[in-house]
Amino acid sequence: MAPIRVMLVDDQALLRTGFRMVLSAQPDMEVVAEASDGAEAIEALRSTATDVVLMDVRMPRLDGVEATRRICAAENPPKVLILTTFDLDEYAFTGLRAGASGFMLKDVPPSELLTAIRSVHSGDAVVAPSTTRRLLDRFAPMLPDASAAPRHAGLDRLTGREREVMILVAQGLSNGEIAAHLVLSEATVKTHVGRILTKLGLRDRVQVVVLAYETGLVRAGSGGTGGAR
Repeated sequence: MAPIRVMLVDDQALLRTGFRMVLSAQPDMEVVAEASDGAEAIEALRSTATDVVLMDVRMPRLDGVEATRRICAAENPPKVLILTTFDLDEYAFTGLRAGASGFMLKDVPPSELLTAIRSVHSGDAVVAPSTTRRLLDRFAPMLPDASAAPRHAGLDRLTGREREVMILVAQGLSNGEIAAHLVLSEATVKTHVGRILTKLGLRDRVQVVVLAYETGLVRAGSGGTGGAR
């Protein structure tokens, strides 16, 4: 199998060097480019095929959140993994809304970083839905009022069961937990999640959680659900 092509984006050269050493030691990974800010990253992506971007958030010129937004809006974009210094900060929140597949702390153990890169590359979200929910609960005031937020047309295409699964995903349950809750097989739950992503045009479970909050399907600060609009 071809190695996972990774781009490192951080304004601190020492950190990039550290990440490069860890990644280059892996037979299934290759650092194909580095950038010191978001603008450099976007420019580099025009000429460098990349699978996963490790994106810092606080950088000069163009920060990681805006860079993530622009990258994810492009056709066939690489996956973006946000690297942040502080757990649950507003940059991670806005990065997820901008299209990132997850976020991690910069001081994460190397083994966890490598697992995260492989997970993102395979199409999974790195951040557990429960962690994303905790993040959204904290920054819920930054979300638009659900009653004023534009309705997502894709919600009308969901079956009753798919909507039920979506709510449970947004509440932080794993496929196994959802299967037990609804008395379904885990494979059936996985199929439902896949259909939800397709119908709503979402990339991963993290974006399912974000959309559920933005549309009021799940309310911040509670385990219950909001009105399905």
